[in-house]
Order: sequence, then structure tokens, then C-alpha cells
Amino acid sequence: MKNLTLPVRFGLVTSAVLVAYFLMLALFHKHTNPVFSFLNALITGFGIYETIKIYKIEQGKAFTYTDGFRAGFITGFIATLVFTVFFLIYITEVNSNFITEMLQIVHNGGFDITVGMLTFIVGIMGLATTVVATFTVMQLFKNSTKFTQNK
Repeated sequence: MKNLTLPVRFGLVTSAVLVAYFLMLALFHKHTNPVFSFLNALITGFGIYETIKIYKIEQGKAFTYTDGFRAGFITGFIATLVFTVFFLIYITEVNSNFITEMLQIVHNGGFDITVGMLTFIVGIMGLATTVVATFTVMQLFKNSTKFTQNK
């Protein structure tokens, strides 16, 4: 894939939607509840879906599974990277009480959770979502090489 503009563009748009969703939750004081992070997977999956869909239209018959997967993965990776950096800045500079507020809801079971650990968890969850969503979406767009045979 020589042209990365489509996945980068969609990755930035997806991260902007993730940030906007997080800030909207913050307005209603729901951003400390991890249950609401499940919608992040849908937002990321939709961004990956749109990237692969447009990439397949652009490539036409030259579309391959590998290139489609790469476009989706780059989109999700950039969205995860930008959102994780935003999240780190938010919990350290904007709302330094975020971890204590979140732990009141989650009941941490005696674990000492630090800013670095929470940021790492957010990044890993984003990358896991990216891989799963990309594999899932590629099932819709892959070119089938199997033919049905008459018996």
C-alpha cells in the first residue's frame, strides 16, 4: 500500500469521534464508568469499516485481503494512538482525580492503579479492538476464491 492518506485520514476522524464521545460522557459525569467504553469498539469498528469499504472501491479488482487488512489496521492504530495520548493528557492535566473517581465505581480489589498502567490498558484495549474489528470487517470485503460445485 503506497498511499496511506485514506487510513490516516479515517484514523484521525475516528479518533476525533472517540475524543468527542469521551468528552460528551464527561459532561454528564459518566466518563469514569468503564461500561460506556464498549461504544468505543463500535466507533472504531465503524471507522475501520468505512476505510476498507472506500479502499476496496478505489482499488477495484486489485483489492487484496492483505491491503484491506493493512488499511483497517492503520486506521485503528492511529485512532488508538491519538485517543490514548488524549486520554493521558486528560487524566494528568485536565482531571487529575479521574483515577480515584473511577476506582470508586470499579472497586479495584486492592490493586494500586497508576496513570501509566491505566494509559497502557487503554492503549492495549484499543489495539485489541482494532485487530478484532479489522478481522471481522474483512470477512465482509474479502474476495472469495471458492466456487460451489454441482454434484
